[in-house]
Amino acid sequence: MSQGPNSVSKGTGIPESTQEDDQQLSIEGEELAALPELPPGIFIPVPAKTPRKKTIWPDAIDVIFEKDPACKSVFEALLYQSFWAVLFHRLAHSLYQAHIPFVPRLISQFARFLTGGIEIHPGAQIGKRFFIDHGAGVVIGETAVIGNNVMLYHQVTLGATGWWRPNPFRKQQKRHPTIEDDVTIGVGAALLGPITIGKGSKIGGMTLVLESVPANSVVVSKPAELLVKGGETLETHQELTQGWNGKDPWEMDYQI
Repeated sequence: MSQGPNSVSKGTGIPESTQEDDQQLSIEGEELAALPELPPGIFIPVPAKTPRKKTIWPDAIDVIFEKDPACKSVFEALLYQSFWAVLFHRLAHSLYQAHIPFVPRLISQFARFLTGGIEIHPGAQIGKRFFIDHGAGVVIGETAVIGNNVMLYHQVTLGATGWWRPNPFRKQQKRHPTIEDDVTIGVGAALLGPITIGKGSKIGGMTLVLESVPANSVVVSKPAELLVKGGETLETHQELTQGWNGKDPWEMDYQI
């Protein structure tokens, strides 16, 4: 005989549905406990079990609704700098691939002016559902490669390191980062050089990354520390205040 949805376990006398819920909560608790300990103020959102229902709009607009809960209508989505930056880049990149001179660069510079400082080189390769929140000050270099479902915050730099000279044996040298799928990069982060950020990783705000990051990793910079409290320098930071007269904390000769 089949059992109903509220059937009772013979061994415990507790409804089986309740036991399943408890087991699910236990599993989710273990997943939360497995997350790495982070400095205060750093928060990693836990992905929802149920996928978000996609809107009727194309990916370029739908991703705005997904990434930014502040967007309430398609008309608001059309005001986002990210939408226009990506739209113009798609056009510029197609012309760049067709080896059309000057015009791709002209389009990218026009987009930079229109979007308040989002600078994407026409040569950069960008996947689907790419989103830049706020946008101001973002720089993406020529040989950067960005996967699908990647999110950047403002003032992010995907740049190179130092001066690069052309290699006569290579058509084009890789100078900029490769960002794999499902990566989030926080405000002010600088990722420099031909490094790779693995799938599903998160880069914290104001972080300088010079080496490749494995998949499903979290990278954060050291948060700000209290140097002077009540006009007195904390003992743990005496080495940072060499040359200070010991009176005015605003006249310190910082040796950082």
